[in-house]
Amino acid sequence: MYFQKKLYLCWLKSEASMIDRPTIDRIMDAANIVDVISDFVSLRKRGTSYKGLCPFHDDRTPSFSVSPAKGVYKCFSCGKAGNVVNFIMEHEQMTYPDALKWLAKKYHIEVKEKELTPEEKAAQTERESLFIVNEWAVKFFQEQMNDTEEGKTIGLRYFRERGFRDDVIQRFQLGFAPSGRHALADEAKKKGYKTDFLVKTGLCGQRDDGSLYDRFAGRVIFPWIGVGGKVTAFGGRLLDARTKGVSQKYVNSPDSDIYHKDHELYGIFQAKKTIVKEDCVYMVEGYTDVISMHQCGIENVVANSGTALSLFQIKLLRRFTQNIVLLYDGDEAGIHAALRGTDMLLAEAMNVKVLLLPDQEDPDSFARKHTAEEFRQYIEQHQTDFIEFKTNVTLQGVTDPFKRSEAISGIIKSISVIPDPIVRATYVQDCARRIGYDERTLIAQMNKFIHSERERKAKEAQREEERRQYQYNPQGTQTPRTTDTPVISTPSSFSAPPTSPTALTQRQPMQQVDKNKQLERMIAEMVVRYGERVIYHDVKNESDGSLMNITLAQYLYYDLAADEMSLEDPVYARILVEAVDHAGDDNFVAESFFTKHSDFHVSTAAAALCSDAVQLTKSLQMNHDEEFLSNQAIHLVLDYKFNRIEKQLAQLRKHLAEVQDQSDKLMAVLAEIRKEEDLRNNIAKKLGNNIR
Repeated sequence: MYFQKKLYLCWLKSEASMIDRPTIDRIMDAANIVDVISDFVSLRKRGTSYKGLCPFHDDRTPSFSVSPAKGVYKCFSCGKAGNVVNFIMEHEQMTYPDALKWLAKKYHIEVKEKELTPEEKAAQTERESLFIVNEWAVKFFQEQMNDTEEGKTIGLRYFRERGFRDDVIQRFQLGFAPSGRHALADEAKKKGYKTDFLVKTGLCGQRDDGSLYDRFAGRVIFPWIGVGGKVTAFGGRLLDARTKGVSQKYVNSPDSDIYHKDHELYGIFQAKKTIVKEDCVYMVEGYTDVISMHQCGIENVVANSGTALSLFQIKLLRRFTQNIVLLYDGDEAGIHAALRGTDMLLAEAMNVKVLLLPDQEDPDSFARKHTAEEFRQYIEQHQTDFIEFKTNVTLQGVTDPFKRSEAISGIIKSISVIPDPIVRATYVQDCARRIGYDERTLIAQMNKFIHSERERKAKEAQREEERRQYQYNPQGTQTPRTTDTPVISTPSSFSAPPTSPTALTQRQPMQQVDKNKQLERMIAEMVVRYGERVIYHDVKNESDGSLMNITLAQYLYYDLAADEMSLEDPVYARILVEAVDHAGDDNFVAESFFTKHSDFHVSTAAAALCSDAVQLTKSLQMNHDEEFLSNQAIHLVLDYKFNRIEKQLAQLRKHLAEVQDQSDKLMAVLAEIRKEEDLRNNIAKKLGNNIR
């Protein structure tokens, strides 16, 4: 046999990890994928796996599946798949080493690293640098509050006067910015932090002469902590007489690469686990509302910090729960805040309740006067669904027929955005009963709103399609855009052995599919799923006459190598080679080995390859015994070789036309074509003889 492992190994080194392999193995062994992903997504158990809304696209029905047995996740809508490290990388926009460190910190594993080279230091991304500067700033603000006279007498005193306990102050990482206009800037530069990053995070502003000034000087600090636990921004509040008549009592960080105000929710990191546990979230307006409710004992609370709710914020919440209670002051501003976000919440299939607190009370003051049990009891007794709330607010005292009609239309328009028709019908019935209108009249009006919205979306989609199809040029004409047809890949399930290249393309419908790529994917899938399985026993070794067992991975590798072939995709090639290298290892299981691989290129590919397109019950799952796997491997390798040779023949025939006037080269090409055709015909014959 002809072996060329070096062909496989030429690419095998991906970006070098700064963490040694034993440490990576400990992290992968300790990390529970359900436990980790549950920090970001609300998961519900379904059979042997867990389901939830995909955090990587606009998911309305749970298409995100997590398999604790395999240690992988897969979204069957957008196609994202991977292991626990891949999830952290993708969700938190981290590098591979940083994702490992994140998991190591979660599971209290000591990380051993090698010293970064100058090149590796230079490769740190700007995004990571901004996070690093913010993490330093949090500690700086905390030290200023706890260790300086100014911080204690102004900052710490303010928080304690509001009744905040030390443990709560620490949980929310509250701090104080010294009143000196350059204190943070000077200390940061002394520590070696670049001016560019201080400005981009918004910690400092920059004057025309290039000098820096502290944005939050003299303010108490409320850090914004993202859902993954990283500090993304800061809010600062003035404390003394300067607040009187000042429009900017609060100052927030400006938008940056790591912070967009309409994407973030204050308190989401501290609240997410309780939100999932309680299957409900309370929405309030300010920082102190969140903190006081936490201290009171109600932790499933977040704030949008006084701005209108955005679609990004709603989608973030919907990962954890569909139940939301809008908890606002009972004044006119609170009523307006409750009304302005209702329709967007309803359109995202959220179950919306509203609670306005008594006069002169806000969540902060109310929480300080009541226990958690009292607060929850008050919420339970006084919260109303949005129909009752909107009806009471918009129709109370309205006698003018025209204004009353407008108000009712507003209520029906809100109902019309609800995606579930049964929920819509229920609300229409309730509304008709409350306002004394004929239900059919309300349904007719609702259908008008639904039809109008569909038309609007259709026109919008048409405009978007026109923009996508055409691009404007300087001459004022529009020319078609030339784009490559996307290749759509879907995982195979090995439900039946392929019989021919044509059959293979039918199993995985694609547009402009490359058969070789598809076949390589199927080979790699077999290796990941069943690579360690022995499919031939007591095979005679031609070199020494000894008997040996052949695993599926070994058969695939040896059979390809016999015709001087190897997989062209470097990741799939690596998977096959390593499966062969570990074939004799005790307790080697290909699926576990590759999905927990230290190279994230390999682990990502393996996770996608071992994710089933659908989850079958045990009664429907196929028993992949030795005979089935050997037949599958035989057909798959033959199909792959057939396609490779067909591709080679096409290239040779093209070359033949180019050397028609060169007799010596012509004869050589003809000889090569005959050789390839003989090999192809031999494989075709085997395919015909082996069709079952």
